[in-house]
Amino acid sequence: MLKTINIRVRWSKIMCIYFLIVTYLHISLLGCTSHLPKMRNLGLLQRFSCVDLSLPGSPQCLTIRSETGTVLVASELAITEFDPRTEEVYKEVSLTADDYLPEDGSGVVVAIQDLPDQESVCVATASGDVILYNLNTSQLECVGSVESGLTGMTWSPDQELVTLTTGQETIIMMTKDFEPITEVAINQDDFGEGARKVRIWNRECVLQATSEVVNGLEQLLCWKPSGSLIASTQRHPNKHSVVFMEKNGLLHGDFTLPFGKEQVKVKELLWNSDSTVLAVWMEDLKPRENDHPNTYIQLWTVGNYHWYLKQSLHFGNEALRAPVCVCWDPEKPLRLHLLTRGWASYTYDWGWSTQHSHGNDCHDNANVAVIDGDKILVTTFRQCVIPPPMCAFELQLPVPVNLVTFHSQAQRTNELAALTADGHIYVYGQGESYNLKLDSNIICSLCVCRVAIDQEEPLTLRLLLWLSEDLFLAVAHGRHLTRLLKLTPSDSQDPKDTLEIRYCQLSLTEWKDSTGNIINFPRPCVQTALCTLSGEEHLIGLTERSHLYIGDSLVASNISSFVVYDDFLLLTTHSHMCHCLNLSLQSALSSDANQNDETVRKVERGSRIVSVVPQDTRLILQMPRGNLETIHHRALVLAQLRKWLDRLRFKDAFESMRKLRINLNLIYDHNPTVFLDNIEMFLKQIDSINCINLFLTELKEEDTTTTMYPCPSCSASSSASGKGGKKVDIICDALRSTMETLDPQKYCLCILTSHVRKTTPELEIALQKVHELRGESLNSVSAEEALKYLLFLVNVNELYEHSLGTYDFDLVLMVAEKSQKDPKEYLPFLNMLKTLEPNYQRYTIDKHLKRYRKALHHLSNSGEEHFTELLSLVKDQRLYSDALELYPSDSEQYKTLSVAYAEHLVEQQQAEQAGLLLWRCGENARALQAFISCTSWRNTLAVATHIPLPPEQLALLARDLAGRDLCHDCEEAISALIQGAAWEEALRLVSLFFHLSPPLPVIAIRFNGFIIIILDYLIGIAVFFLNCIKILVISGN
Repeated sequence: MLKTINIRVRWSKIMCIYFLIVTYLHISLLGCTSHLPKMRNLGLLQRFSCVDLSLPGSPQCLTIRSETGTVLVASELAITEFDPRTEEVYKEVSLTADDYLPEDGSGVVVAIQDLPDQESVCVATASGDVILYNLNTSQLECVGSVESGLTGMTWSPDQELVTLTTGQETIIMMTKDFEPITEVAINQDDFGEGARKVRIWNRECVLQATSEVVNGLEQLLCWKPSGSLIASTQRHPNKHSVVFMEKNGLLHGDFTLPFGKEQVKVKELLWNSDSTVLAVWMEDLKPRENDHPNTYIQLWTVGNYHWYLKQSLHFGNEALRAPVCVCWDPEKPLRLHLLTRGWASYTYDWGWSTQHSHGNDCHDNANVAVIDGDKILVTTFRQCVIPPPMCAFELQLPVPVNLVTFHSQAQRTNELAALTADGHIYVYGQGESYNLKLDSNIICSLCVCRVAIDQEEPLTLRLLLWLSEDLFLAVAHGRHLTRLLKLTPSDSQDPKDTLEIRYCQLSLTEWKDSTGNIINFPRPCVQTALCTLSGEEHLIGLTERSHLYIGDSLVASNISSFVVYDDFLLLTTHSHMCHCLNLSLQSALSSDANQNDETVRKVERGSRIVSVVPQDTRLILQMPRGNLETIHHRALVLAQLRKWLDRLRFKDAFESMRKLRINLNLIYDHNPTVFLDNIEMFLKQIDSINCINLFLTELKEEDTTTTMYPCPSCSASSSASGKGGKKVDIICDALRSTMETLDPQKYCLCILTSHVRKTTPELEIALQKVHELRGESLNSVSAEEALKYLLFLVNVNELYEHSLGTYDFDLVLMVAEKSQKDPKEYLPFLNMLKTLEPNYQRYTIDKHLKRYRKALHHLSNSGEEHFTELLSLVKDQRLYSDALELYPSDSEQYKTLSVAYAEHLVEQQQAEQAGLLLWRCGENARALQAFISCTSWRNTLAVATHIPLPPEQLALLARDLAGRDLCHDCEEAISALIQGAAWEEALRLVSLFFHLSPPLPVIAIRFNGFIIIILDYLIGIAVFFLNCIKILVISGN
């Protein structure tokens, strides 16, 4: 892990220069891949304290063993190793025994550094010794000494190089084996008297850059582990700032400390190992007389080029409580170690968390609170999405804020409480909740309460939960234990001023599953939430290593953020995906679950969940660079739409579907019966002609609940059609009927749409209704507007053809004028039609439109002189059956059509049907020929008898037909006769069959076949008789 370089030098009175050794040129190439969530706060997860350490001397500096997490402290007498969590002292070695430091306690240790690769600790003393302390053998070894003494020591992050600053104001660079590389002077002739510059050397101690003169620049320098910036402090005439410089020495941003220009001095700047938090250690510059200065440690983060003060620790002005050593853990980026003068050790574990309101109803504004020093930045995502550092509004407090919590009571989840660094709780809420005459959307300060608890140390209260108007639960750190506190108003004369502890010993129970087993997370979790999974309540936890647990089961290992909303668990992963899992499904979290495509969507790299707007479809994400994005996750959208449709909130559903491009067929497909029963409510809620038309134009026969938007928790039959028939026709008819009942003039265009959108468009009816609008001035829609709208729905040429089909020339002209047709094309045709007899006119129009059946009907009414034309039309379009229905059976036209139909049937190899048709119309001779051609001997003999034919011709015809029959069906006929026991006829046909003289082998094979059939028949009869005998015998007994 990378560690910060922080070098402090004892300057002589004439020295006003600063230096920084670039001992890790490679670090700028590594970069820092972690991104700080800009709308999250830094909360205290846990704190370890060791307040009863009895160690020799006074602490001067410390370092952390990365392998064990123990603390190594150097005093003027010894080096001590102890565990900050258990207070156990592991090792202690004296620095005075071998005269490394004087026994009178006047020695000074200027630096100490853990060296894991060498399993040693390096210690530098002010007297000039560099000492290695072997952690395995507990032996001390002096590896070098500088006669002029040492003022500082710093190791490179890779621990390959070490730099020393000497009392002669020089810099010595050595390898990790303490072999000298070079020595350069700090003081340069070109600096000048009083110049304040920063000089930067590389790993070979070659000067790389020198900054310009920076007035007011102070002695602190701290290089950001990611390698991009160097932090320092600067005093301006009107403020005190932390400034940042690039590697070339140019200034690059700053932020102002929340103190007066001469109020504090900064003792040290410390970056944590992942470069996300900058700790500023300060103390009062001018304490009161005979008083120790107040000490402060502030934790700052940056986002969108804005620096936020996330935590402020006030240690008071007692000398023994003041920190003397502060450092970040090299392995855990958000773990801060400090040691006080009174040998009290504190270890703070911080974690990122989003403070948002917890309401699930539409009254919750989806508030997110961001701590920024003595201000709380609140964004209400229901009303607006404002990227940080901007916000919807901010709350100004008198002192820095450590903790924010929202009210957990329903209908009041927009109210919040803030715990400040001085131990007060500030309560803010909407004025209406407290009967104040204020707008319900305005947040105002309601009360300020002091917590009646001895806060000997900073952040005594770690967690705060607002249960009811005057009840808080808190977790407090004591000197030896952690307690759960119940805070209620005091019984003093002014009960609103103080919250006191009523019951210190609250009963706690361990979390158990449905079988009674105790459930614990295998790893500490920085975020937890409750959810109901398959009807059972579970606890979800996310570790800092991105492991997601449900109870004690690991369900995912690449989760960057999560939130539980309603029946859904929303997750973002390091593979840049956002999952929305339905917790009501038993297979929701299984690895082989067949999740819908709607449950997963891609998001930008590094996206994290900020909040979900309750009773809405919006999910707020924040990108690594700080900007916010609102997405509508398809699973959330569909779930909310189903709720709205179940509650008959058609308008909300329609507007959301239109905006998010959800197919409008879902309004009907979700529950067809309910929709058809509430069409009037649907029309009144939508109350927009354009929206109703849009709904009608999107209709299609597809059931979207089984194709596009299947509901995981619904059965396939739940969305069956409400009525029999085609879906589009059902909806169009139902809507049109209701609209004509409510207000046909208002819904005129929608009624036209319902005609056009049917499976078979009713364009003629629609055109007729447009025509009816002409001359009516009271209608809300004119005929011109209605026709223009129809032309938008239907192709103009198609509409022109259908207008012709109405036989209304005024309507035809009205449509033609709106088309792109040349009047020279259609006017001669229309003028010609007007000269024709009405029936023949309609025939001409129908034939032009290829509506041949209608044309046939009108032509039959045009007179006998057009029969020849009718016959030609029938033959061309094969309308024989339709034509026969137009004439009586005894008419000459019927006979002519029948003959033509018979000729057509003969061509289609349907001679028998042709013969029957000819026989019916009296054409017996032609019918006889048709029956003979298809060997229909019964119909042939019947017609021949009816003619009648002479006996000789009739006998000849019968013999001819019989011969044809034998040639074609003799074998099948013999088999059928045998099976039917018609023995005489079967023998006759067999004898005839043999006289046909087929080849002898064929005769033998076929005769054997007949014999087998006869034998099978006889065996069947024998079995039947045997069964009858058995029955008779049984009956006789």
